[in-house]
Amino acid sequence: MNNTLLKRLSFVLIFLGASSMASAASIGTGGISGAFSKGATSVGIVAGSGRAFNEDYIIFGVGVGYYVFDGLELGIDVQHWFSGDPAISKISPQIRYVFIQPKTIKPYLGVFYRKTFIEDLDDANSFGYRAGAYFSGSNGVYIGGGIVYEEYENCSRFVDCSSTYPEILISVSF
Repeated sequence: MNNTLLKRLSFVLIFLGASSMASAASIGTGGISGAFSKGATSVGIVAGSGRAFNEDYIIFGVGVGYYVFDGLELGIDVQHWFSGDPAISKISPQIRYVFIQPKTIKPYLGVFYRKTFIEDLDDANSFGYRAGAYFSGSNGVYIGGGIVYEEYENCSRFVDCSSTYPEILISVSF
């Protein structure tokens, strides 16, 4: 494989590493749907690793969200990729809807836009959607998982115009 193809493959694989660990804490009104109720705030932390441009990266990020209505969250995530060259940073506003009516399993759907800043290269834009479910645990703890689909605006730099990857979430209401 040539270097360009490896770079493109690595960039797509980044997202698998970025979604390897994520946790979120929600401050809400308590109760069965408190974590997803109007006025609840979520804070997420991302930590993981990825590979791009034939470099290994350590990924750290943070996200915040606010439930403007029961089940409807507006949020923004920021990531930075350390220890590799070129430096990579990402910012991603998003909307997620959690179906709060079910008692045990709470499905969610969401959309996002992502701006990726790559040192000494053109920025990359992408958009996508996610679908999954939170599973209700005890004491306001929710464990979630789903699938994310992401499509890039400028496909000439990537092997594929899109990628699909898993996400894992933990939400705690207090």
